[in-house]
Amino acid sequence: MLWKASKTRGSAIAATDGSIGTISDFLFDDGSWQIRWLVVDTGDWLSGRKVLLPPSVMGHLDADDHEFSVRLTRQQVKDSPDVDTERPVSRQMESGVYDYYGWNPYWSTGLYMGGYAGMAEPVPTAVEREAAEGINDATDDPHLRSVEAVSGYHLHARDGEIGHVEDFLVQDADWSIHYLVVDTKNLWPGKRVLISPRSVRDIDWRNQLVNIGVDLDRVKNSPAYDPSVDVDRAYERHFHKYYEGVGAAGGSSGPIQPD
Repeated sequence: MLWKASKTRGSAIAATDGSIGTISDFLFDDGSWQIRWLVVDTGDWLSGRKVLLPPSVMGHLDADDHEFSVRLTRQQVKDSPDVDTERPVSRQMESGVYDYYGWNPYWSTGLYMGGYAGMAEPVPTAVEREAAEGINDATDDPHLRSVEAVSGYHLHARDGEIGHVEDFLVQDADWSIHYLVVDTKNLWPGKRVLISPRSVRDIDWRNQLVNIGVDLDRVKNSPAYDPSVDVDRAYERHFHKYYEGVGAAGGSSGPIQPD
């Protein structure tokens, strides 16, 4: 099933012995479009401290209560390493969290864990991102990006601007981003479209742009996206057929929850 990132942010996180906090953001790998971390705001419990949790510890989402369960205790979370979520997460930070919990990091197996590996253009170097974002620590992981930050970025086709990134649709089976939801109101009022990460050529962090290898007319005539209607297999087959041959089709993933 696909979930809207905007609707999942704010969901409660419950440990085995009580509440931890709420999801405030997701960090995704901009090469594989795989969500690697959930940023959890602990609220009053830990005086607003934020902690990182990998999707692998997340249990089932209670859609009615908007609550996830995790296989951790409150004390385990409380004693976990401090991370500065106000700056890009470094591999050292990630390693510290994995070491603390005794987990194997996602980069240690050499196995592909979902998403769209190998399809994206090279990501910005650490030097490029330092210039764009004032980063001074070369250990920052240049692949991890914030869903909250990229929401609102302008989307550019080969021949002009389309609109802006409004949301992300995430596959709950493997926590991969399957679609970007794009609001095209500046060009085609009232129309929203889906763009597959497969069509993303690069992300310009300095200018807050997502560039795709598709023409404006192709996007304009693409299947419209209605947030109140399920993205079902029939829609995805139509989407795949429409973009066949231009590298923008997504895989079959089942329905998403409507608004």
